[in-house]
Amino acid sequence: MNFLELAARRVSVRGYRPDPVPDDLLAKVLEAGRLAPSAANRQPWRFVVVRDRAARHALKPAYPRDWFVDAPVVIVVGVDTGAAWSRADGKSYADVDGAIAMDHMTLCAADLGLGTCWIGAFDAAVVRRALNLPGGVDPLAMTPLGYAADAGRPKSRRPIAELVHYDRW
Repeated sequence: MNFLELAARRVSVRGYRPDPVPDDLLAKVLEAGRLAPSAANRQPWRFVVVRDRAARHALKPAYPRDWFVDAPVVIVVGVDTGAAWSRADGKSYADVDGAIAMDHMTLCAADLGLGTCWIGAFDAAVVRRALNLPGGVDPLAMTPLGYAADAGRPKSRRPIAELVHYDRW
């Protein structure tokens, strides 16, 4: 499969089988995140792998969907804001770097036959408490990880002509 086929194949999965994710596949997903590029190679991301059922359910108040905590694994991407590079105007790249790492992991998971669903609309304070995140590490995104129970939602994308401008707007 080439990259564009992989990108098209990755969908947001909102139903997971209870089958455990093998350690070797989880390790590959995490390695994909580790290999992501980051501004000035600062690598400010931190990954919390939540496998324990009680620990996953402690995250449910942050994002109250059964399918989210019923997946066998939840990966939380945090960013160490003090470790991130900032542009001269003060713009921190912590969130950008964390997002790139998450994207690498979701694409790798799809390549391995695993489902994910990028979660950004969650209560960060609940996640921080549930995972005992240290000060300076902000939860950026979460994804359940596991084998899809269904095909997921089909993608709907705008035509390329609506998105791309050449030479100027």
